[in-house]
Amino acid sequence: MMTEQAVALAGGIIGGILLFVLIGITAYLLWKKFCCLLSYEKLSSPVKTTNAHALFQDQSTSETQLKSTRSRSVPFIIPPTLHGRDWINLMNEEHVQEGSDPYMIPQSGPRSSFHSLAGAYVVGTINPELYKFPEDKSETDFPEGNIGRLWFSIEYEKESERLLVSLIKVRKLQPPADSCSPFVKIYLLPDERSYLQSKTKRKTLNPQFDENFVFQVSSKMLLQRTLKFLVYHVDKQKKHHLLGQVTFPLKNQTLTDDNKLVIWRDLEKENLEPPSEHGDIQFSLSYNDYLGRLTVVVLRARGLKLQEKSHAVSVYVKVSLMNHNKLIKSKKTTAVLGSPNPVYNETFSFKADQTELDTASLSLSVLQSIKGEKTHLLGRVIVGPFMYTRGKELEHWNEMISKPKELVKRWHALCHSM
Repeated sequence: MMTEQAVALAGGIIGGILLFVLIGITAYLLWKKFCCLLSYEKLSSPVKTTNAHALFQDQSTSETQLKSTRSRSVPFIIPPTLHGRDWINLMNEEHVQEGSDPYMIPQSGPRSSFHSLAGAYVVGTINPELYKFPEDKSETDFPEGNIGRLWFSIEYEKESERLLVSLIKVRKLQPPADSCSPFVKIYLLPDERSYLQSKTKRKTLNPQFDENFVFQVSSKMLLQRTLKFLVYHVDKQKKHHLLGQVTFPLKNQTLTDDNKLVIWRDLEKENLEPPSEHGDIQFSLSYNDYLGRLTVVVLRARGLKLQEKSHAVSVYVKVSLMNHNKLIKSKKTTAVLGSPNPVYNETFSFKADQTELDTASLSLSVLQSIKGEKTHLLGRVIVGPFMYTRGKELEHWNEMISKPKELVKRWHALCHSM
């Protein structure tokens, strides 16, 4: 009996304590809510009594009423950093005057979102010039004496062994007459008997072709081949006039299925002079007086008298720098197989001081080699000062010296013995 009374007493005490704690928590929450409401009324009451004209001057009556209504519905509080400033009408895009408080000068560095609009400053601007694509000047920059420019693309399919050539366009043609109806023949040298031909474009100096051509050539022979484009004009009598040509060796190109090369080249005039007895060679000379460097660009040869006409015959050019007829250095081009008109387009540089130009000379020898046989000289030409040369060879050397850093290009006849 005593145990039951003790249990009942303990339960009553615990229940009373829990009831007391619940009442205390409820009272605390009500008190906190009352304090929040009281503080909100204290903050919003000055705004209600604030005259809109104290903040914004020279406003119409309708605008004042509208802003007063907004201030009652959404309390507006001036941040502490802006106290002590004189406000002017921002609707007329006027600046806010700085306050007289010396302690309110904005600090340098990052600005918070509580700063005024008047204190805003430009972080940076975008320069549109930095986002422009580089201008393609290939259709605008034409050198003096230019007779036209041709654009094409090449791609090689290794599995099918097909060379894909796309003739794109030609610009700035210089025909013999006012009107021009051009077309293009495409050769894959050394085969000069077969060619592919484009359609004729009527009455235009800037034809747009966009035509595709296919040459069947093995991957082993590909790098030995040279593309040749001949641009013709058809007159009213249906006669064909050659306007210019482009030769493009494939040996230095990386041709794959996924690598389509788009290329442009300036047209060159046809050399109308008949080949000399042993053939001719075309090369460019340039001298950089600042670096003391002599540059030779071996371009092509024509009309070579090969000892044996077969694909086993290879032809290359040996370029030698001489001083007082003493060999200083020699360099060779890559060999071109079985062509009497090989194209090289290879550049060689030699170190030569400006004081040595009166005693130095260049020898270019065209050589033929057959496997298992001795190398055979097809022809040679020497260019240099008056001590060694005369005529065109001397003129070429002197023009190179008179035009430093410029490539001077000329044809020269080959001689068999010198």
